[in-house]
Amino acid sequence: MPASRSGLAAGSSTVPSSPAADSTGDCPAVTPAMSPPKTADAPSDNESEIEAFPLLVVAGLSGAGKSTVLHVFEDLRMVTADGVPPSLLPDMVTLLRESSRTRFQGMAFGLDQRRGEFSEEMHEAFERLSARGLRPQLIFLEADPGVLMRRYATTRRPHPLERDGVGLEQAVKEEMEQLAPVRESADLLFDTSSYSIHDLRRVIQRRWKSSRERLRAIKVNLVSFGFKYGVPREADLVFDLRFLPNPYFVEKLRPLTGKDKAVASHVFGEPSGKLFRKRLIDFLTFLLPLYDVEGRYRLTIAIGCTGGRHRSVAMTEALAKALTRQDYAVSVEHRHMELG
Repeated sequence: MPASRSGLAAGSSTVPSSPAADSTGDCPAVTPAMSPPKTADAPSDNESEIEAFPLLVVAGLSGAGKSTVLHVFEDLRMVTADGVPPSLLPDMVTLLRESSRTRFQGMAFGLDQRRGEFSEEMHEAFERLSARGLRPQLIFLEADPGVLMRRYATTRRPHPLERDGVGLEQAVKEEMEQLAPVRESADLLFDTSSYSIHDLRRVIQRRWKSSRERLRAIKVNLVSFGFKYGVPREADLVFDLRFLPNPYFVEKLRPLTGKDKAVASHVFGEPSGKLFRKRLIDFLTFLLPLYDVEGRYRLTIAIGCTGGRHRSVAMTEALAKALTRQDYAVSVEHRHMELG
């Protein structure tokens, strides 16, 4: 496969093997390796157009972190699939691309590399995509052979190329030779030798969030509950609303829930309710990006009142609207609403 292939931008960038922090201290920085330079913070005009709805293909050495990278892209609300035969890639992209634009933020595919003519098949697939006006970015992950062998020794899983007469060391060497043409044609190279799983998550998140800050990797689960039924065990943060005025003691509001406007008006009509709602939203607006930067992919926030029917439900609904407007992926569960 030629180093500058049709259907992909020429030149590549690489992530350094040592996870030195960037100027913000958040995660390892992407640095240019060849011209024309590409960086995570300043994509070219053409690259910006691609990243409006990125189409990414993930390849690389077994054990270098391909599965982790695809999981991060899934957390970034992209359509993902692994083990895709290269010959099927163009049709899959065509089939899923338009139907996914309204619900997802891009597409990322891991290819089946066990095929004997993998590099040639992938080249043909990219040519077909190019003919359809689509320009995927090829991401290649690698690591030092010694690191890959230690990882396989730790997990006790066989390398895909291990077989009778071929041990782990030889299998790693063979794969490096087989994938050399793919590596040479990659847009981005990630050397994960010194990365933990969390390091790799952070650098991928930062690279693909830099041009579109609205992509939030962290998912927020909001759970309303009643203290008399017990605090949700999976909660990371718990807020007690039993200091707010209780609609239960208003006869006409008692049969309603916090999802009803009359109950919400009662809860937030008092200065205490209105001010607490504002300060809680401000607090979460400050806190969630910090969790996001650290690679946290899920945060469960539990909002409780006595029975879990009125105050906690009203506050949970208010938080869901506020965080959704900030482009967080929010799920809502009213655990005890029908019991309170």
